[in-house]
Amino acid sequence: MEQYSDFSAEQMYEMLEALHDKYNNTDFIEADPISVPHSFTDDRDKEIAGFLASTIAWGNRKAIVRSARRMMEYMDFAPYSFVMGAEQSDFNTLTSYVHRTFNGGDFVDFVRALQSICHKYGTVGSLFESSYLKHQDMAAVLSEVRREFFSAEHNVHCEKHFSSIDKGAACKRLNMYLRWFVRCDNRGVDFGLWRKIPASALYLPLDVHSGNMGRALGLLSRKQNDWKATAEITASLRKFCAEDPVKYDYALFGAGIDGFLR
Repeated sequence: MEQYSDFSAEQMYEMLEALHDKYNNTDFIEADPISVPHSFTDDRDKEIAGFLASTIAWGNRKAIVRSARRMMEYMDFAPYSFVMGAEQSDFNTLTSYVHRTFNGGDFVDFVRALQSICHKYGTVGSLFESSYLKHQDMAAVLSEVRREFFSAEHNVHCEKHFSSIDKGAACKRLNMYLRWFVRCDNRGVDFGLWRKIPASALYLPLDVHSGNMGRALGLLSRKQNDWKATAEITASLRKFCAEDPVKYDYALFGAGIDGFLR
């Protein structure tokens, strides 16, 4: 393995593993958006709750979790049943919702899209898995799933809340959602429900914290957080764990928040 920053490859590996052990555990769940799908027992509810929670996952984590839980309240704490059976009167109840720039109209359009997907594929996971089996490449999956998502009737305003890899976006929230449902390491954090997608195919959910840590450690040279940066830092992490590079997501994110290198 190559050397990064002032660390040898062995030192870097040991540090990443130590940070992984520190942060990738159930103590980290409560303050994280993943706590929202964790509040459900039905896998279909977890998928819908996780998709919506990850969609609004930018900014203050406490505010994200609070707003995502309010989403579930709007859906009578039965997100899958709500999505499958929602009619116009149900959509009308969503219009008063707001989380920063994600408004009630966006909420309605996202539920309509999820309804279309679930009627066509059965579950959200089935769409992601079938797309991966066809393409064998997560970049292609992210592109196809977005096209499928917006094939339902919608207002163009909501499109900014579903990142476009075709426009070079980092797709942080989508990669985070995929990490939640693909990874399976028996640590009680990620769900590991989508077994047809290997963890080796995932990309890091790159955000300001993991990006800053990656640059400080020499894992990332690109200055802006876009898809090229996502691909670069994931490639660096694959040199330390090819079968599961995204296992280090919480390590970089948590260490970044805690000011590990200050």
